[in-house]
Amino acid sequence: MEGILYFLLAKIILLALASSFVNCYDPSPLQDYCVAVNNSNGVFVNGKFCKDPKLVTTNDFFSSDLRTPGNTSNRLGYSITPAEIPGINTLGISMARIDLAPGGQVPPHIHPRASQILLVIKGKMLVGFVSSQEYNYTLFTKILYPGDVYVFPIGMIQFHANAGKTNAVAITAAGSQNLGFIAVGDAVFGSNPPINSKVLEKAFALDGKIVKYLKKVFSSGDDIVNE
Repeated sequence: MEGILYFLLAKIILLALASSFVNCYDPSPLQDYCVAVNNSNGVFVNGKFCKDPKLVTTNDFFSSDLRTPGNTSNRLGYSITPAEIPGINTLGISMARIDLAPGGQVPPHIHPRASQILLVIKGKMLVGFVSSQEYNYTLFTKILYPGDVYVFPIGMIQFHANAGKTNAVAITAAGSQNLGFIAVGDAVFGSNPPINSKVLEKAFALDGKIVKYLKKVFSSGDDIVNE
């Protein structure tokens, strides 16, 4: 009997140790930083090669990209300028500038890999996002002014629009160094190869001619809407 108890105790101890081995991991990077470089030398981390730590300088953690207004002379009247920072690799964060001309908008889109926070710097902006089917496709929307902040949950369809008569500027930050960008219209009507028109007609209750027109709009690099 005593031998059986020792045997069971030994099994329990082994299972506990095995479980702890499986669940142990490093929750953060094993180096201070991995400054991304374009050559193929060094350690490969998170899709980038790391610069030799001895050659890293303070400029590897700096960007002045957000000082410069983006070009909004396009059909939608918006521009997104990311802060290109080599040292941001593996840090799980990113930042960008949004410029909106009067009447401009960042169309409905999804960021599949990160939540996002937006700070209005200049102008007046209408922002919002739509919840999932589970929460009845609820629209959350707000008019923002300079100094106002708004948060967008990961994976929700969101939009930003200029609600004023002057240029609008906002700064956004995200919990990923590559949050991704899926414009709903471009993905649905401008996919490559294109989605079958009959599918789109039924899904969106649209006439075939309208679907054909929308495919032309979203698959063309030309500004055919304003021609």
